[in-house]
Amino acid sequence: MSDKFIMRPEHELMHRPDGSINFNESVYTNGFDATSPVGGWMRLGNRANEGYAELSVCLYLPDGRIACQFQRPTIGSNDGFAAGGLSYTVNEPLRSVSMTYSGDLIIVENPDDLRDPGALFAKGPRLPGLVSWEHIAKSPVHGGEPVDDTVQTMYGRDFSLGHFNQHSRVKGEIRVGEESWTIDGHGWRDHSWGPRYWQAIYFYRLFIANFANGDGLMLLKITDKAGHVRRTGVLLVNGQYEEILDLEVSTDWTDKQDPSFVRLGVLTANRKARIDGEILRLAPLRNRRKTDDGILVSRIAEGFTRFRWGEQVGYGMTEYIERIEDGKLAGFPL
Repeated sequence: MSDKFIMRPEHELMHRPDGSINFNESVYTNGFDATSPVGGWMRLGNRANEGYAELSVCLYLPDGRIACQFQRPTIGSNDGFAAGGLSYTVNEPLRSVSMTYSGDLIIVENPDDLRDPGALFAKGPRLPGLVSWEHIAKSPVHGGEPVDDTVQTMYGRDFSLGHFNQHSRVKGEIRVGEESWTIDGHGWRDHSWGPRYWQAIYFYRLFIANFANGDGLMLLKITDKAGHVRRTGVLLVNGQYEEILDLEVSTDWTDKQDPSFVRLGVLTANRKARIDGEILRLAPLRNRRKTDDGILVSRIAEGFTRFRWGEQVGYGMTEYIERIEDGKLAGFPL
C-alpha cells in the first residue's frame, strides 16, 4: 500500500455524502469464467443528493450476444447498495464481497444497436436474468483515501476523491432466460466516492485483466483537455502489486472509431512487459449530462478482451471513455 493513501476496513462501508449535488458512491465488479468466454460486469453508483442510482449490468455471452440492463432507479439515501434489483454486500472487509442482480435483461444480437439506446430499450427483446457472484481477494487493496489534498487520485480529484480496487477470485452464476453458465474464474472490483460527472474525464484508456497463473493488471492512461497525460496502474505478479513507471498504448481502430486491438508496453521497477489485447466484443455505450451550457455527451466503449502476456492468456476489460465534442471523439485516434 502506498504511503499516499489510507485504507482501513471501514472504507469498505458507506460514506456520508458531502454537499456537492453530484456526490457519487459506486461499486463495480467484473468476473469471467476461466475456461469459456462468458462473463461481464456490474456497477451501482448512488447519487443520493440527486435522488437516484446509476445501475449497469453488461454480460458477454458465449454465442456473441450481449445481455444488459441500464437504469436510474430512485433512492432516498446512501445507506447501502441496493436499487433496481442490483445489490452489493461486504462479507469480510478487504477480503470478500458479493454482488447480485435479479431482473430483466435486454438481449442485444448486434452490439451496434447500443448506439441508439432509446430504440433498443423501447423495443429490444428481454429475458429474465440473474447474476450472482462472490469476489475473494487475490491481491492487496490498491488505493484508498488520499492522505492530503496534494495527492492525485486514480481518475482525478474532480471524478472521485476516494478510490480503491482489487483483483479477485470469482465464483458464481449467470442465468439468461432458460440458459445458465457457471462463473469459476477471476475478476476485479473497485469502490469510489466523492463528486463525479462522467464528463470530467476528457479521455482515458483503461485495461483490466486476470491470467490463469494468478497474475493480473490494471493500467490507465488519462489525458485532460490541456493535453496533460498521466499514466498509472499496477501489474499483479505473484500476489503482489508492482506500480507502473511508464505505459505506452497503441490502438487499432475499426471504421466506426471503436478500439479493436491494443498493444501495451509496461515498465515497473522489476520488469518490462509487452501485453496485447484483442477486443472480442464491444458495447458502445454513452452518458449524457445536462448542464447550464447544454448537453455534454461522453462515449464509453466497454470491450470484453482477451489479453496475452508472454505465454499467459487471460480475460478482462478494455474501457475507452472520451468526451464527444462537435460530433468528434476527443481521444481518437490516440
